[in-house]
Amino acid sequence: RGNQLFLWRKLQCVITDNFALLNVPRRPWLELDSLKQTFFTLSAELHPDRAHTADTAEKHTANERSAELNAAYQCLREPRERLRHLLELELGAKPSDLTQVPEDLMALFFAIGKEFRAVDALLVEKSQATSPLVQVQLFERGQDGVEKLGALRQTIAVRRDALLLELELMNVAWEISAARPLERLQEIWRLLSFYERWLAQIQERLVKLSF
Repeated sequence: RGNQLFLWRKLQCVITDNFALLNVPRRPWLELDSLKQTFFTLSAELHPDRAHTADTAEKHTANERSAELNAAYQCLREPRERLRHLLELELGAKPSDLTQVPEDLMALFFAIGKEFRAVDALLVEKSQATSPLVQVQLFERGQDGVEKLGALRQTIAVRRDALLLELELMNVAWEISAARPLERLQEIWRLLSFYERWLAQIQERLVKLSF
């Protein structure tokens, strides 16, 4: 146990706290407009115009600080990245990825896989089609694929938004309770990882179907 505590403290020393960098509370949910305003205010203090009389070392420090602030903002503005970072700070280690789809997502996983296979096969046909008649037929089939992908995207977006609302509601308990729901946070982070990946894959196929 002593070695584990030592390693945890050592890791804590090297992890950059993005919440502290931006002077915002360490919480699961952040108001994006407020976060953006804080970032802009802090970034303005490091604007090159303010350092035009500074020496090389001071300018270098200002540039490094600006890069840190930007990286911190990019991390905290995205819910999944914010959760990963929060868990890393709270646990002293990066949360582990799931290699298997959770059981309650299996039906959605199979539905997505089925539609992806159909769309991918259609895209191969489109790339090989030379007949105008066949191209029209494939376009009509592509529109059907667009509708099905859109329905899947909506289903995933609803699930994702429910998790984001849960994070927002979690802030109150986070402030007043010593027993923070880190296990549930890890579950939400993993679910968001699946949802964001699927949404990106759907968008990629929708773009291809539009050409």
